[in-house]
Amino acid sequence: MDWFDFSLKLPITDPTWIFLLVLLIILFAPILLNKLRIPHIIGMILAGLVIGEHGFNILVRDSSFELFGKVGLYYIMFLAGLEMNMGDFKQNRGKALVLGLLAFIVPIGIGLVTNIALLKYGVLTSVLLASMYASHTLVAYPIVIRYGVSRHRSVSIAVGGTAVTDTLTLLVLAVVGGMFKGESDGFFWVWLVIKVIFLGILIVYLFPRIGRWFFRRYDDNVMQFIFVLAMVFLGAGLMEFVGMEGILGAFLAGLVLNRLIPHVSPLMNHLEFVGNALFIPYFLIGVGMLIDVHVIFGHGDALKVAAVMIVVALAGKWIACWLTQKIYKMGGIERELMYGLSNAQAAATLAAVLVGYNIILPNGERLLNDDVLNGTVLLILVTCIVSSFITERAARKIAMEEAHLEENRSVEAEKILIPIANPDTIEDLINLSLVIRDPKQRDNLLALNVINDDSSSESAELRGKRYLEKAAMITASADVPLRQITRYDLNIASGIIHTAKEYAATDVVIGLHRKVNIVDSFFGMLTENLLKGLHREVMVSKFLMPINTIRRVIVAVPPKAEYEAGFLKWVEHFCRLGSTLGCRVHFYANEETTAHLQGLVKAKYGQTLTDFSRLDDWGDLLILTGQVNFDHLLVIISARRGSISYDSSFEKLPAQISKYFANNSLIVLYPDQLGEPQDAVSFSNPRGNNESQHYEKVGKWFYKWFKKN
Repeated sequence: MDWFDFSLKLPITDPTWIFLLVLLIILFAPILLNKLRIPHIIGMILAGLVIGEHGFNILVRDSSFELFGKVGLYYIMFLAGLEMNMGDFKQNRGKALVLGLLAFIVPIGIGLVTNIALLKYGVLTSVLLASMYASHTLVAYPIVIRYGVSRHRSVSIAVGGTAVTDTLTLLVLAVVGGMFKGESDGFFWVWLVIKVIFLGILIVYLFPRIGRWFFRRYDDNVMQFIFVLAMVFLGAGLMEFVGMEGILGAFLAGLVLNRLIPHVSPLMNHLEFVGNALFIPYFLIGVGMLIDVHVIFGHGDALKVAAVMIVVALAGKWIACWLTQKIYKMGGIERELMYGLSNAQAAATLAAVLVGYNIILPNGERLLNDDVLNGTVLLILVTCIVSSFITERAARKIAMEEAHLEENRSVEAEKILIPIANPDTIEDLINLSLVIRDPKQRDNLLALNVINDDSSSESAELRGKRYLEKAAMITASADVPLRQITRYDLNIASGIIHTAKEYAATDVVIGLHRKVNIVDSFFGMLTENLLKGLHREVMVSKFLMPINTIRRVIVAVPPKAEYEAGFLKWVEHFCRLGSTLGCRVHFYANEETTAHLQGLVKAKYGQTLTDFSRLDDWGDLLILTGQVNFDHLLVIISARRGSISYDSSFEKLPAQISKYFANNSLIVLYPDQLGEPQDAVSFSNPRGNNESQHYEKVGKWFYKWFKKN
C-alpha cells in the first residue's frame, strides 16, 4: 500500500503548488537579497528567470501569470497616480511636461539614427523600436514608497513625466498598429486623438463624482476596496476600448481618486498592502519568466541588438533628466531620482514589441523580429536593475537628508488626545486626528474614555472598552498605533483635563456638543470647562460627511490671530490636512493677518494648494455663506477670553453658526495660549469675563453710529 502518492513532474501544473511556490519567492527573495544589498524588485525578476521555462522549467508562464501580471502592472500605474502629491504636482506640472517631452524626443531621436545606421532597419521598424526606448514603467516606484519619499518634488516630476511620455509612446504604437489594419489615413489619427481626449475628460469628470458619492454612502472597508479596484479596471478597460493601452487608464484613475483616498487612511494602507504583497511581485516574476538567456547569447544578432537598445535607452533617459536638471537648476540627487524612476522599461515596451512581433509584413517577415523580441527582454532586465539600484540609492540619500533635517529641527513631542463618548463620532474624530498628526512622530494618538466615578454600573466600563477598541481598529487599519486610556473621574471634563496634563497632550480633538434642552448652550458645559482648564489647542468638530470627501477647506481667521502662541501649529495642521486630502485651503482674514499667513505658507507649506481672501468685518460671518458649499469644511479660528485675538463678536458665533452653517461640516479651533487660562471663574471675577469686553462693545457702537452720520 502506498502511503504517499507523490511524483515530481516539471513544470509544476497543480494550482496549489504553483501559488505556494510564488508565495515562497515573494517571502524569501527579499530576505535573501537584502543581505546581498540587491533591491527586492531585482530579486523578483531574477527569481522569475530561474523558475521559468527558459531557466529550470519549474513553472510555465500560464494564464494565471498573465492575469495577475496585468493586475500588478495596472497596480503600479494606479499607485503612482494615487501616491502623487497633487499640490506639488500642480506646482511642478511644467517641469513634468518638459521632462516627459524630453524623455520622449531624445530617445526617439537617438534611436531613429542608431536603428537605421547601425541595425539597418527600415523606417517603420525604426520608429516603433525607437518609441520603445522612449517609454518607461515605474517599476522602481515601490522603492520610493518604502523610503517614504513618494511626495518629494522630483518624484512628482518623474511620475508626471511618465504620463506624458507613455501617452505619446502609446499613440505611436496605436498609429503603427492601425497602419497595418488599413487605418492609416489622416482621419484615423484625428479620430484616435479625439477618442483619447474624450475618454480622458470623461474619467477626470465622472470618476471623482462617482467615488465621492460612493464613499459618502458606504463606509465598509471591503466595499470601498473593491469599488476602487473596479474603478481602476474600468479606466483601464475603457482606455483599451478606444485603442490605447490600459496602463494609461489605470494611471488616470489613480490621479482622479487621489483626493478621495488620503495618504494616511486605512483604505490607502489596504491598497498598498495588497499591491505590494501580491499583485506587483506577480508581475515582476512574470517579467523574469520572459527572459531567454540561451537565445540572447546563442545565435543571431540578438546580443548586438540588445546592446544597442540598452545603450540608447539608458543614454537617452539620462540626457533627458540632465537637461531637465539644468533647465530648472535642480540638485544632482533630484536628477538621480528622476533618472532612476524614468529608466525602467516594462509595460509599454512589452506592449510595443508584442504588437510589432505580431505584425506580418507582405514579404512574410515580422515587423519586429526574434532578435528584437529577445533584445527587448534583456533591455527590460538591465533597465530594471539599473533603475532599482539608482532609485534605491537616491531615495535612501533623500530620506537620510530629510531625517537629518528633522533631527536638527526642534519639534515638540506631539500628543493628540481624543476623548470618546459618542459611538457615532468615533470614526470622524479618529480620521481627523489621522490627517492632522505629524506622520514622522510615532505613538502620538491617545484615545480616552472617561467614566464617572460615582457610576457603579459595569455597563459603562464595557461600553467604553468597545468604543476604544473601535477607535484602535480604525488606526490599526492605517498602520498607526493608538494608546487606549480608561479613566475614572468626578466628571467628564475633569477627566479629560487631568489626562491631558498627565500625558502632556498638545492637542484635544472633541465632537460638537448636541443641545438637549432649550437652556443648553451651543458648545455645552464640557467644551466650556475644557477651555477654562486647558491652555492647549482644542478642536471642536462636526462632520456631516466622511472627511476624505471634503472638496475645500474654508478657514476664517480673526484679527491678531498671528500673535497667538498656537498660530504656527494650527496653520501647520490645516495645511497638512489640505495636502493629505488633496483639497484647497482658502484663508479669510484681514490684510495684516493675511500677510503673515501668506509668508508662512509660502515658506513652509508650498505644496499645499491655498487661496487668500479679505475678511475685514469679523463680526459678520454671513458673507461666508456664499463661499461655503455643502461639501466644504468650514474652520473658524476662535480664541479664549482674555487672549490677544479675542473679540467680543465671538459671543455671536454660536448664533451665527446655528443660523447660517447648520448644514456644513465644521471645526471651531481654540489655539494654544501662553500660560494657564486667564478666564477661570473666581471670587473676584464670578462671571468669568473681563470688563474690557463691555468697553469694546460700546466703542464699536459709537464707531458705527459716527460712520452712519
